[in-house]
Amino acid sequence: MSISADSDSQRQRSWYKRNEIAITPWLFLAPGVLFFVVYVIAPIWQSFGMSLYDWNGLGDIDTNGTYIGLENYNKLFGLNGERADRNFQISLWNNLRWLVLYLLAIPLGLFIALFLNQNVRGIRLYKSLFFFPFVISQVVVGLVFSWFYLPNNGLFTVMTGWFGIEIRGGVLGNPNTATYGIIAAGLWPQTAYCMILYLTGLNAVDPEQVEAARLDGAKGRKMLWHVILPQLKPATFIAFVVTIIGALRSFDLVSIMTGGGPFGSTRVLSYYVFEKSLSERGLQYGYAAAVAVVLFLIMLVFISYFLWTMYQDEKEARG
Repeated sequence: MSISADSDSQRQRSWYKRNEIAITPWLFLAPGVLFFVVYVIAPIWQSFGMSLYDWNGLGDIDTNGTYIGLENYNKLFGLNGERADRNFQISLWNNLRWLVLYLLAIPLGLFIALFLNQNVRGIRLYKSLFFFPFVISQVVVGLVFSWFYLPNNGLFTVMTGWFGIEIRGGVLGNPNTATYGIIAAGLWPQTAYCMILYLTGLNAVDPEQVEAARLDGAKGRKMLWHVILPQLKPATFIAFVVTIIGALRSFDLVSIMTGGGPFGSTRVLSYYVFEKSLSERGLQYGYAAAVAVVLFLIMLVFISYFLWTMYQDEKEARG
């Protein structure tokens, strides 16, 4: 018996030893994968299932909800004779505006990082001032810019008054300017974040390549375009990913600064989900879940593209 047991344990140990290199990484990844499945994949799947019901969020969805299939999506997009949801269209359009204008944070962050990468007197103070927006809460940013945009005595109103420019109702009270005012507030901390990424990337720039380019006569724009920017590609990649995701899930500033107003002109998809589910006009959890699924699919397109790009870069680096 003992000889047989010893031979079995020896075979087991030899199998693990043979596969130790392949198995060990998965043992370390297992807790993270488990949490990802439970707290990310499962809720996404539940949201999609919820979007197929007419449910007010009270009680169990199987007993108090009504299965309606893709009816919520028909209402969103105006399919099968349904009238398209105007509020959803406004929210989607605002998200596209956020997406396009938020990308300005990347070149702005790059230019500030290039400025702060100089060896001049007081540069640490300048770095602290530019870094400050990144460490404060989005709620604080929203409150500060709400005061900045006050229609009567806000600093922005005073400054525009010097040039004879008057915005009726103030920036946040005018449906034509409110969304742009919120985006400008969001660009402040987002630019600081991109600046930090580029400052980190500039510290990793190969000085030998820079010196060789100088000997070849490269300077200014040529130096930046052909030598510096190619080495900042990893920082640019992360900046694009974080900025696009931040633009698509924008909620805090809209909630703090306008609450979706005036007249619903500043709604975004994430805030519309909140309105349809948790606000006093909500309790339409199935419909809100359909909006959330649409937002997730938009994010998935960009995330998939970035992951594919990252995979191709790593594949080229290995090859």
